[in-house]
Amino acid sequence: MLLWWLCRVDGSTGQVPDSVHYTAEDRAVFDRYVQAMQTKRTLPQGELIIETAQFFLGTPYVASTLEKEPERLVVNLREMDCTTLVETCMALAHTVKSATPSFETFCRHLRQIRYRDGVIRDYTDRLHYFSDWICENERKGLIRDVTRQIGGKPHRITVSFMSTHPESYRQLKSHPRQVEVIREKEKEISARRGYALISEASVAACGDRMKNGDIVCFVTRIEGLDISHLGFIYRKGNVVRFIHASSSAKKVIVEPRSLTQYVADIRTHTGLMIVRPEEQREKEQ
Repeated sequence: MLLWWLCRVDGSTGQVPDSVHYTAEDRAVFDRYVQAMQTKRTLPQGELIIETAQFFLGTPYVASTLEKEPERLVVNLREMDCTTLVETCMALAHTVKSATPSFETFCRHLRQIRYRDGVIRDYTDRLHYFSDWICENERKGLIRDVTRQIGGKPHRITVSFMSTHPESYRQLKSHPRQVEVIREKEKEISARRGYALISEASVAACGDRMKNGDIVCFVTRIEGLDISHLGFIYRKGNVVRFIHASSSAKKVIVEPRSLTQYVADIRTHTGLMIVRPEEQREKEQ
């Protein structure tokens, strides 16, 4: 059985679509990851995600790696920002647990996580606001928002930043008609109810209910934005830290500060949302 599984990881089970942007080095990193996870693929989802995030420790922080035109699935395992780290680790963990842990399977999982309904038509199909990402991936059964369950209070999200600052986004500058599509999506996101927030003052009290591999979402005070940073909860004894792609450290790190201290130090944060990745249940295609 082990020999069969190893034979399936070389990507020979199918074809990577031409619409996927990746390099030979990305493919090599994927192969190293799958080999490294051979004995860990049966771990619970949260623990496997932590093992996956640790695999990428030291990976350089690089922003805006997804900005290709026309819009397509970008696979970059050499450089990451906070969002691509989270998406990549989730997709890899699902892949390594699947019956066919191939590069093609990984691309399919990543597309499903990153895009609304897993479909890529243009820039507006990408889940740009992370609160929207949470809603859509919870609907797909890939994650569960546990913020309220572990002590969060009702929270209203209002987003507008992209449509009011189109000059900050290359695709919106190039395709101004897409601004209206984004604006309508912002209205839909802002009309949703059911979100919760763990306030800065409550982070320490709620820490015991956070689990390894939970996605920690830092809610921002910046007008028109919802969530400004992400990472994975990482517990060492009684101390709750997190793994993230740090723009200040310029790489993926285990944050040296506790989660409580980090939230207190970053004054643009109002609190946290906590999202729990679910075990893989979708059928192989």
